[in-house]
Amino acid sequence: MKVKLFATFRDICNDNKVVEVPASEDSTVVEVLEALIRLYPELEVEVFTTERTLKPFVHVFINGRNVLHEEGLLTKVKSDDQFALFPPVAGG
Repeated sequence: MKVKLFATFRDICNDNKVVEVPASEDSTVVEVLEALIRLYPELEVEVFTTERTLKPFVHVFINGRNVLHEEGLLTKVKSDDQFALFPPVAGG
């Protein structure tokens, strides 16, 4: 599955805009994130809390829809879905 990365997450992943992550056809969001973290372990502290939930203001979008409006980390994804991972963003 291709995971699109933005801002600081892109930096952590060697400036890759897209990373190919091994995932089965009926993977969940959390399984894809775990696979991504196996490739780039330093992402773990940026993405997950110690309770294994998404850190505040980290957003995952599947086909343009925030998984918070679906089943959260248990949202099922297909290999051809568009998976996007956004870090917290500040500005004004």
